[in-house]
Amino acid sequence: MTTLAFVGELPLVRPGITLVQLHDELWRVTRPQGDVLGYIEQFRVRDGLRFRAKRFMPHQRRFMVMGEFWSMDDAIECFRTS
Repeated sequence: MTTLAFVGELPLVRPGITLVQLHDELWRVTRPQGDVLGYIEQFRVRDGLRFRAKRFMPHQRRFMVMGEFWSMDDAIECFRTS
């Protein structure tokens, strides 16, 4: 497993998943065992902040956008329910 030098604070842990902030607008989502599930990106729109959840598809070696949300909690929840 590669550890990036710019990884931020301690991981955010939710039941079944762990998030590590890679920079101000990107979080890596993993299982507690370390398997990468995907990423959550934060981006600005005219009405505020949005959060885009992207699931990693290891067999296809690509990411699939799961949705865009108005809250980080909603973006996190889509990894827990899928």
